[in-house]
Amino acid sequence: MSEARDTSEVRDVDVVVVGAGIAGLYMLHRLRGLGFTSQVIEAGEGVGGTWFWNRYPGARVDIESTDYSYSFSPELEQEWEWSERFPTQPELLRYINHVADRFQLRDGIQFNTRVESAHFDEATGRWDVRTDTGDRFSAQFCVMATGCLSDAKVPQFPGVDSFEGATYHTGRWPHEGVDFTGLRVGIIGTGSSGIQSIPLIAAQAEHLYVFQRTPNFSIPARNGQLDPDYLAEVKANYRERRAIAKLSVGGTNAVRPEKKVQEDPDEVRNAIYEERWQAGGLGAITGAYNNTIVDREANEIAAEFVRGKIRETVKDPAVAELLCPRDYPIGTKRICLDTNYYETFNRENVTLVDVKRAPIVEVLPHGLRTDDKGYELDAIVYATGFDAMTGALTGIDIQGRGGEKLAEKWADGPRTYLGIASVGFPNLFMITGPGSPSVLSNMITSIEQHVDWVADYVTYLRDHNLTHFEPLPEAEDKWVEHVNEVAHRTLYPTAASWYMGANIPGKTRVFMPYVGGVGTYRLLCDDIAAKDYEGFVLSGAS
Repeated sequence: MSEARDTSEVRDVDVVVVGAGIAGLYMLHRLRGLGFTSQVIEAGEGVGGTWFWNRYPGARVDIESTDYSYSFSPELEQEWEWSERFPTQPELLRYINHVADRFQLRDGIQFNTRVESAHFDEATGRWDVRTDTGDRFSAQFCVMATGCLSDAKVPQFPGVDSFEGATYHTGRWPHEGVDFTGLRVGIIGTGSSGIQSIPLIAAQAEHLYVFQRTPNFSIPARNGQLDPDYLAEVKANYRERRAIAKLSVGGTNAVRPEKKVQEDPDEVRNAIYEERWQAGGLGAITGAYNNTIVDREANEIAAEFVRGKIRETVKDPAVAELLCPRDYPIGTKRICLDTNYYETFNRENVTLVDVKRAPIVEVLPHGLRTDDKGYELDAIVYATGFDAMTGALTGIDIQGRGGEKLAEKWADGPRTYLGIASVGFPNLFMITGPGSPSVLSNMITSIEQHVDWVADYVTYLRDHNLTHFEPLPEAEDKWVEHVNEVAHRTLYPTAASWYMGANIPGKTRVFMPYVGGVGTYRLLCDDIAAKDYEGFVLSGAS
């Protein structure tokens, strides 16, 4: 961290953008093109956001590379060559760095600087943004591009600070990597980062203990090198593909199924599932039929197919049953993609520990203890996830009108209009905030939609000699009600997932993303903009 600078100097800009990940970079690019002055503030020493911090073994995206990429520049699409179906973190970071260099964005970013507070000054009508380096910025608009999965959380087990070995969190992995050769390693958590890293850590460690509270459904990624002919075809049709993705449910080119599960006889259905299992990918099973996520009977049929695959793969029947999820419908927690995850539990140096039956009670100087047994460990890996959707926002001291704190307003669950803005916080934008499709979609598709919408909005305000916007309370209330109503038409709220905030002790359980789909959401936002930003109150300098 750099030394604190003179706090008496305040730099004025039109827009402060917090975060230099995929959203922050594109926001900077759009603002520059529109002639707004801006400053991006980034806690890390480089660009990339999620892909700067998450460097754990096996880290890779679960959306296909040809979809998980910027669409705003046809030239960028044509010049960049993806090597794999699901790129690894290093390749993704190379891509994001290429974008930063190609569009000359680095000089608009202040690195190694964490935003500590953003207060709305009612006297000036501007945001006062302060950082841990002592810098201060005054901005007409503040854009929070902080990411949905960026606030890493370590469980506060008794004795957690007493461990004398090495500890790691998958979301804050050492950039130089970690060598587990010859070590007894414990990994806590079997979400996406755990499922991706467990096979690779097991291949190194003397012994790996996997501490699992809740098993997750995981589908083979079937990752591989991209065929040059396939890439050429994609590039030749990129504009059409992007148009389809923007109006799809999930922000990709996946074909929406027309049939319900119950419409096919068992043998046909199983053949379809088998073909899709062998093909792999995020929606391989849940995307085979159109009612999997809304119909319990249909969902259980899909879930049992995956459980059958787990039993086929894992040799020890008792271990296989522990790995079979039963407490929630398939797809209501984000499905994981893996490479040889279930096969890893056939290794002699891997032990699955059921901490739902016997919870972890304390961390010791040389290991940890569950309710029924102690484990000697040389290293502990916390694959325990994030305070999703809200943590990166409420972790900053954001204060709006009358000094109202965003964290206090959201204490009983986040309240936004469109997932973009919140009553009481004028001129504050959130990119893919709670109440938008965000984590239920291809994040880059949703990010671009949000950034473009924000860019159009601030341009509209400037062109109409307006200086401020804020959602109307009734519009926010109606949107929150709509988000909840749509969610409860599905099975999503029945799972204790991070979509609900259930992974954070004490956090109010509210389903946070918008289930209505990327295309539906885009049309709603476009309609609101076409009606001169219906649901917002707009005002001039007075």
